[in-house]
Amino acid sequence: MDDGKSTLVGRLLYDTKSVLADQIDAVTRASVDKGLSTPDLSLLVDGLRAEREQGITIDVAYRYFATPQRSFVLADTPGHVQYTRNTVSGASTAQLVILLVDARKGVIAQTRRHAAVMALLGVPRLVLAVNKIDLVEDPATVFGEVSAEFAEITSALGWKPDAVTAIPVSALHGDNVAVRSENTPYYDGPTLMEHLESVPVDAEPHRVNLRFPVQYVIRPRTAEYPDYRGYAGQVGAGSVRPGDEVVVLPSGIRTTVERIDTADGELDVAHAGRSVTLVLADDVDISRGDTIASPEDAPEPIADFEATVCWLAEKPLHPGARLLLKHGTRTTQAIVGSIVERFDEQTLSTEPSPDSLSLNEIGKISVRVADPIVADDYAVNRHTGSFLLIDPAGGNTLAAGLVGDAIATVEAAGVVAGAE
Repeated sequence: MDDGKSTLVGRLLYDTKSVLADQIDAVTRASVDKGLSTPDLSLLVDGLRAEREQGITIDVAYRYFATPQRSFVLADTPGHVQYTRNTVSGASTAQLVILLVDARKGVIAQTRRHAAVMALLGVPRLVLAVNKIDLVEDPATVFGEVSAEFAEITSALGWKPDAVTAIPVSALHGDNVAVRSENTPYYDGPTLMEHLESVPVDAEPHRVNLRFPVQYVIRPRTAEYPDYRGYAGQVGAGSVRPGDEVVVLPSGIRTTVERIDTADGELDVAHAGRSVTLVLADDVDISRGDTIASPEDAPEPIADFEATVCWLAEKPLHPGARLLLKHGTRTTQAIVGSIVERFDEQTLSTEPSPDSLSLNEIGKISVRVADPIVADDYAVNRHTGSFLLIDPAGGNTLAAGLVGDAIATVEAAGVVAGAE
């Protein structure tokens, strides 16, 4: 299924002059070797030999670029069902996702699958790029029908109309990618690049106060710092300032922040996403995996909970499986108690009490962990509400999980919108 995703990303990079001259030369030579008369821009992101030979994306390719208006991190993810795990990985931290469809095929099962996955992951905004619009006989009608069908799907999944934008494009020729096209007189909206530069994408919305998973305890034990004890990590939500009262979880001990250290000196405040070292006023027993949080809304550590998971392994998941669960900086043993339900992303319905979850299937499970985790509901905070299930023998990632019932939220939205 070659819908042109990598070509679209390559076109974005090329038209925004975010590609070095030697890269363009290499792509041009490779394109000539393939018998092409123009550069195959998909080669800018399809870096694996298997991808170049098959003409499809099978891994996540990250590219970084900037325009005068914004800086971007692009994750080119595969659309094939067997690579859903790669899509989950690429979209898990996205503020906006571009779903691309071939104008000749319209909305297909994979479009619905990925829209449902984006809803479960809480992606705030979507763009529908209707690609290869130059290859259909009546582009205005096709674009209208495809965008209307997609709007019905996204409405059923809970997105508001202003959070979804449809744009007709030709990634091969550059129509409406970075340059407005005269070939689409029926469309008067922004180009894809104009939309990306102007759409409101605020910093990750955190509906909770401070969450600071401790990654490392720093004890230099030198003559210069004989009594230094700092707690290093990344602020997962909220912000922290010297003088703030905090609580250490799961122990529940309270103290205050004495200062915030970084390699460049002390800070007056550290916001979500900043990696810092916190020095506390009291000598508290804290280790990797603990969480420093605001006492105002500190979550209760949980050992038994239900979660939504996307199963990513070839071997199916069965009740009673003993796995490792990685949440933030804590890794603990876990047992899957039951598979509560399996989600059908095509019909937005659920099957209660299935025997298993197979590769790429989404379901709700019950979990018991050996060491309590400090988690928020994923709908409240994506950073502290997500986790991984890991094979204890091989260390492979088996599932991406969301604390809480994301399926119920999506299913309820479908019922309200009249999804069948």
